[in-house]
Amino acid sequence: MHIRHPQGSERKTICDIHASAFVREQGQEIAELVDGLLDDATAEPLLSLVAETTGQLVGHILFTAVKIQSNQEISARILAPLAVSSDYQGIGVGSALIREGLKQLAESGVALVFVLGHPGYYLKFGFRPAGVLGFEAPYPIPSEHADAWMVQELVSGVIGSIKGRVQCSEVLSQPEHWRE
Repeated sequence: MHIRHPQGSERKTICDIHASAFVREQGQEIAELVDGLLDDATAEPLLSLVAETTGQLVGHILFTAVKIQSNQEISARILAPLAVSSDYQGIGVGSALIREGLKQLAESGVALVFVLGHPGYYLKFGFRPAGVLGFEAPYPIPSEHADAWMVQELVSGVIGSIKGRVQCSEVLSQPEHWRE
């Protein structure tokens, strides 16, 4: 498996991966989200990576810019979304995409990465619940799902020195992307 930056001609394939990786209605919504984020100037700088095996794209991850409403300026991103083709789920494709994305973001000086996702999955990559650390999600997260709003520190000492509400790009800031 090879992780790389996608080519412009692979955009439809990327959206198809997202559409097929999730249940029917949600998959189409996520594919449209990805398509919108790729055109959203407020999402930049973004990091888009694909997983390829035997000449076929089998996974995609997208990290887009966020701002923290605080008196400090900090470089931060949000992981949203991640998808792996159904035939390749459960064999480490998603893990490889996350690890490579976090590595590239750390190398570029990004300090924090947020995600709204399954805690049992993202904790193993170093993400921790963000709300208790002082980072509010763009929209309220129900208390029973509070642990799903997570953050990872890529620059040591940032957590604890900054807190505030996270503001996503225009496309990702729509309330439909923040419901369970």
